This record gives sequence, C-alpha cells and structure tokens, in this order.
Amino acid sequence: MNQPDILDSDIHALQQWLRAAWQQLGDPSLTTFTRRELRNQMKQCSADLRERLQMAAEQQSDPVQQPVPAYSRPELRILSW
Repeated sequence: MNQPDILDSDIHALQQWLRAAWQQLGDPSLTTFTRRELRNQMKQCSADLRERLQMAAEQQSDPVQQPVPAYSRPELRILSW
C-alpha cells in the first residue's frame, strides 16, 4: 500500500468509528462517566480525522503545482527606433 491508500483507509476507519460512537452515545443505559469518556474519545478521533483529511488535501494539491525551473530564458524584446 502506498501513502494515499493508507490515508484513505485511516480516514475511512475513523469515520466508521465516529459513526458507531454517535450511535452508542444515544444508548440510554450508558452511565454519565461512560458517556463523558466516549465524548472525550470522539473529540480525539475527530482531531485525528481532521489531521488525516488535511494530509490528504495537501497530497492532492502537491502534484498540481508545476515545478519551478532552475533556469529559464528571459523573454527579450528588441525595440527599434
């Protein structure tokens, strides 16, 4: 697997975990402590997801930029009187 594939699988796994956590958070049998711990884990997972999405966006924008040539001939115009 290359780097973009790893990022995609990480993003997908984090999204699935958050989706399941939201469903679990709605369970009325959770204690206050468990609910608080689950929300803390969700905050950390959301931060990780944002980081992975930012990395993926940076990877997508990198190939679009043209490399700057080390030397290029200047455009010269000859003016006559």
